Amino acid sequence: MNIELLELLNKIEENGYEAYLVGGYPRDLYLGINTCDYDITTSATPEELRKIFPDLDDKDSRYGRVTVKIKNIVAEITTYRIETAYEKHRHPIISYAKELSIDLKRRDFIINTLCIDKNGKFIDLLGAKKDIDNKIIRVVGDAKKKIAEDALRILRAIRFASVLNFTLDEQLKEAISLYKKNLKELSYFRKQEELNRIFASPNIEYGVELLKELEEELEIFGISNLTPHTSVLGIWAQLDFSSKYEFSRSERKEIEKIKQLLGQDLLDSFTLYQYGPYYCGIVAEIKNIPKSQVIEAYQKLPIHHRDEVAFSLKELSLLVEKDMIEQIYADIEKKILSGELENFKIFIKRYILENYGGRKKENII
Repeated sequence: MNIELLELLNKIEENGYEAYLVGGYPRDLYLGINTCDYDITTSATPEELRKIFPDLDDKDSRYGRVTVKIKNIVAEITTYRIETAYEKHRHPIISYAKELSIDLKRRDFIINTLCIDKNGKFIDLLGAKKDIDNKIIRVVGDAKKKIAEDALRILRAIRFASVLNFTLDEQLKEAISLYKKNLKELSYFRKQEELNRIFASPNIEYGVELLKELEEELEIFGISNLTPHTSVLGIWAQLDFSSKYEFSRSERKEIEKIKQLLGQDLLDSFTLYQYGPYYCGIVAEIKNIPKSQVIEAYQKLPIHHRDEVAFSLKELSLLVEKDMIEQIYADIEKKILSGELENFKIFIKRYILENYGGRKKENII
């Protein structure tokens, strides 16, 4: 039990308000799982919390939510609330509530309603412990209503099922089937955020099985042929997905390289040289090729980078026309890698002069 979190609860209560840890931290603590998911629910409003914590982050205060940092703890604190309606199947219209029980009833899944009070005691008003013990994910209240309200709950349910190795109850499955079309209205950022967590989960096979029914709505295709992988980008590279998903430039570059490699011979010398052990290692796992075999083949290459070629680009420029340099140098690399050309300056120069008719410069040797 994190002492700083209990101190945070006590500080709020010392000022005359109720406060409880809720959601991920109590659930994971009950399961014996380490977590940094620190959420607090309280009777205090953002304005009242600001008086207790002058330096809090209140950019989301319109939703009754603020963020407080104390020592090494960053906790999200949300005022008891009622969600009366939803806009675009995602954004709630809220009003504040007076009691913990009311706040818990607006939450998504029963497993996330377990609370901890200022004394470190579990508070279980809706049967969260029972569902955790039974490893089942059930919606708080009417499953169809809750899933219709907020489409992100579909992906959250699948994520919890994958991460915790829990099953979805039948009412939740039915609700997902009925309202999966609403996923199209979610931002690609939020969809990608949840998908990344599913792809990184220890029970990804189960998560992928549940995602198969959502390909069209998520605009990701090829899930049925997906090979689970430790690299999240290695998973995305196996899929055809909408260009609207928000990857960084470096992430898109990595995905593209993996996609290219999927159709190539990983043990080919030039492929290993061109892509390196990192990318080849990722694809080796996807293709069920021992990674050690790929690493060993890479280590045996006569060169691993252009800097190791015994004849520099500058030296080559003294022998051939400028527009031929790149083509000839690539040929030299391939010949060295295939074993047809020894990596010595004298042999490389002779090869250039014999095959490309270069301008002979004796002072290069």
